[in-house]
Amino acid sequence: MNTYKDLDIYKISFSLFLKTHPFSLKLPNYELYELGSQLRRSSNSVNTNIVEGYGRRSYKNDFIKFLVYSEASGLETLSHLEKIVALYPQLSLEAEELAKDYELLGGKIHSFTEYVRTSWRS
Repeated sequence: MNTYKDLDIYKISFSLFLKTHPFSLKLPNYELYELGSQLRRSSNSVNTNIVEGYGRRSYKNDFIKFLVYSEASGLETLSHLEKIVALYPQLSLEAEELAKDYELLGGKIHSFTEYVRTSWRS
């Protein structure tokens, strides 16, 4: 692996961010800077923490810490999507699809974190 762009979790999280951002703009105008902004920021954080952790990969514990942050941001994103499903039924199908993808990504981030914890050489 030569760069963070080689990580599957990076590729998936970036792709999900590119889907989540325009989805958030479908919320009513009064939600664009409330729930919409929170959704955009947490989705971005999933991806950004992977990148920042990779940048600190020479320090195994730092790498793990940022992967944990990334997984936590994924859970935050799931929470925002759950709220959208409950509040905006017209967006529920798309939000549920995104949520499924974030759940799968969370599992992959968790597995990768365990790999780094047990097998990564700093």
